[in-house]
Amino acid sequence: MKNVVNRHIPEVLLGESKEIYQGKYYMNGKVYQKDAPRSRPFVKPVDSKVLGSIKEVCQKIGVRDGMTISFHHALRNGDYVMSMVTKVLVEELGIRDLTIAATSLGEAQDLIADYIEAGYVTGIQTSGIRGRIGKVISAGNLKTPAIIRSHGGRPRAVATGDVHIDIAFMTAASSDKQGNAKGTGGKHNFGSMGYAIDDSRYADYTVIVTDTLNDYPNVLCTVNASDVDYVVLVDAIGDNQKIATKEARVTQDPRELMMAENVANIIAASPYFKEGFSFQTGAGGPSLAVNRFLESHMRQKKVKMGFAVGGISKAICDLQDKGLVGHIFDVQNFDLAAGDHLEKTANHHEISVSQYADPFTKGAFVNLLDFVVLSALEIDTDFNVNVITGSDGVLRGAPGGHPDTAAGSKCCIIVTPLTRGRVATVCEKVVTVTTPGDCVDVLVTDYGIAVNPLREDIKQWLDEAGIAHVNIEVLKEKAYSLVGRPSNLEWEEEVVAIVEARDGTILDVVKKIKPLILD
Repeated sequence: MKNVVNRHIPEVLLGESKEIYQGKYYMNGKVYQKDAPRSRPFVKPVDSKVLGSIKEVCQKIGVRDGMTISFHHALRNGDYVMSMVTKVLVEELGIRDLTIAATSLGEAQDLIADYIEAGYVTGIQTSGIRGRIGKVISAGNLKTPAIIRSHGGRPRAVATGDVHIDIAFMTAASSDKQGNAKGTGGKHNFGSMGYAIDDSRYADYTVIVTDTLNDYPNVLCTVNASDVDYVVLVDAIGDNQKIATKEARVTQDPRELMMAENVANIIAASPYFKEGFSFQTGAGGPSLAVNRFLESHMRQKKVKMGFAVGGISKAICDLQDKGLVGHIFDVQNFDLAAGDHLEKTANHHEISVSQYADPFTKGAFVNLLDFVVLSALEIDTDFNVNVITGSDGVLRGAPGGHPDTAAGSKCCIIVTPLTRGRVATVCEKVVTVTTPGDCVDVLVTDYGIAVNPLREDIKQWLDEAGIAHVNIEVLKEKAYSLVGRPSNLEWEEEVVAIVEARDGTILDVVKKIKPLILD
């Protein structure tokens, strides 16, 4: 069965509770029942919730085969906790059929790939898959299809019961003995702990994993002791120097800086660029670089940003320190400077990922965005974007908040080079759709700008500002002239991953790649 982005979805994946994607507003106003955890009250006073080890916590809870455990990835490539906990469950306790529901998975969790291959981990639900985990899932080694959701789609799935968390292991930079926890105040601060808020409220058990115990009360906490069952003190939760990954770097590349400047020029030409406008950038190099070029336009037109939201970097914090941004609403930090800024700045606020982007809430911040600037692995001539699979079909990316901000914002700008190496970024058909084309408005490349035909108003703005733009077909043909047309990938019938739209419908599937046979 084909959905509205013309992707074939096997009917075996559909049922009473699962539908194909039918447009970004399809679920608007539909009634749903919220899930609830199976909670155990502490009526009798408990002096301390601290236990001696992860193993002791697991034994106290009574872990069993088939459980779903959750983690967050605020430490990004420096995270130790996900692998640490999973190793105890598998190697010390022999637990099987585990489902890992993580906000994202990357190279820091490569050990989990071994447990997938050995059959201990049989389910993955995440907003990102990189490293060895992506390779083993793409090879068909996970027992069930991985489920890939956006950052907003994940708390929606938790709230509706699509994924029920048995135990949430929440990494914290600091905690007290009752479980009041936060991403600051410790040895390895990471800033916002916004990813942990929803999991801690909906999980049957919530365990804080930290390397710093502060005196009670550990204020101002993100996760409240009222939602916490146990606390575990470990030697180190991770290496916070690895938070700023290559995906979240600030670029110095002249080509990327040129694209970033063009994005800022487009924003400045828009009628939305006025006092109190709202803004977000993605984690890609040119996306983050837009901040520096936006400043001159803001000063020239004497406008200030009402709020910035999302994953936050030093660049947007610097704009606030200069008096150009009213409020910052922070789900995660892309660098340590942003985390420090959150701790010290009154108008820099921590929010949950549900507040940020959950389409089933009644006031997600993404719905109030004027502009969002995002990157892409691929974009096709229908403006569909792929940020999850490489040109080889292997899982190596993350939707993150990409689909959420694109759907909610008034103007979504994709910035990406026309080619990467010998691969065309602008193409006829993306390998996997992660953000539907009707959510994308403008494409900025190093060879030109294209506007979605659905947005004739934007074409008019650009014309009035003297900003040249072309049909996206022109950019595609230019890309093909430089690197050639891509060869068609060959797939087996086995579905290795399901890409959910943010509303829970099925947007696309990833199939197992046929092995290359050499003559």
